[in-house]
Amino acid sequence: MTDSHETATGEFATREDVVDARGGSGSASAPSPAPSSALSSAPSFAPDSLVLNRKLPLWYQVSQSLRASILGRPQDASLRLPTEEQLATHYGVSVLTMRQALKELETEGLISRHRRRGTFIEPRARRATPVRLLGSVDAIVAQQSGDATTVLGHGTVPVPGDLAEFFPDCGEVVSFRRLRRDGESGEPTNWAENAVRPEVAARIDLTDLERWPMTKVLHDIVGVKISRITDTVEARLADPVTADLLQVPLLSPILHYTGVTYDEKGRVVDVARIRYRGDRFSFSLTVEAR
Repeated sequence: MTDSHETATGEFATREDVVDARGGSGSASAPSPAPSSALSSAPSFAPDSLVLNRKLPLWYQVSQSLRASILGRPQDASLRLPTEEQLATHYGVSVLTMRQALKELETEGLISRHRRRGTFIEPRARRATPVRLLGSVDAIVAQQSGDATTVLGHGTVPVPGDLAEFFPDCGEVVSFRRLRRDGESGEPTNWAENAVRPEVAARIDLTDLERWPMTKVLHDIVGVKISRITDTVEARLADPVTADLLQVPLLSPILHYTGVTYDEKGRVVDVARIRYRGDRFSFSLTVEAR
């Protein structure tokens, strides 16, 4: 991350003054809120922590981090979100910022908000959403979460010629190949090749790659201090391998994403090349004036 930042790792305290003190009756679509004294026996959904970059919109970073937590949640996770106040404390932001982040997720269809009853994750939340590139590591993680991932293979290979500029001090890299499918329909959505610096790849557990995107594994599990990621998105035609894996016609349009991840020393630790089905994703880029 760049320059000013802080880590938000607050716990969700049980507070009678913020946890649905207004009361209300239950319904068939969402459970009635439990009294604050009962939260320990019926916990709310617990999102991941987040490193905030003060140079980017806070509401956007929070919404994308919470989105990643929701899409990557275990099947038995609670569908009930903590209150706005609890979430704001957890992420280290104001309630107004948290409210804006939740509004984004509600618009996307990932959550529903019910007056006097609380906020709930939609069990059948839609997954095929636009991918927005706004420069945050957590945003990139969020875009890749929620799909079922299969590791197709991995192994040490000579540095490909088109990647030589990124690994000038390496003769070899470790290649990881993965296929992602929609978590509900099982339809292939994209497949990825990652070229990873060998000493970093040695610390990667394949089971983590079946659950999390490579960026999250590198950042949160392996402990790589990521300084920046550069992204390139272009239109291409499906080659035979891509057509077979994504179940699309040969030479049909696909979106080709290349992400180059740098550590704090300025070295490239990972080059990701991801092929997305053109009929499942769109990309948009937001540029804000300061």
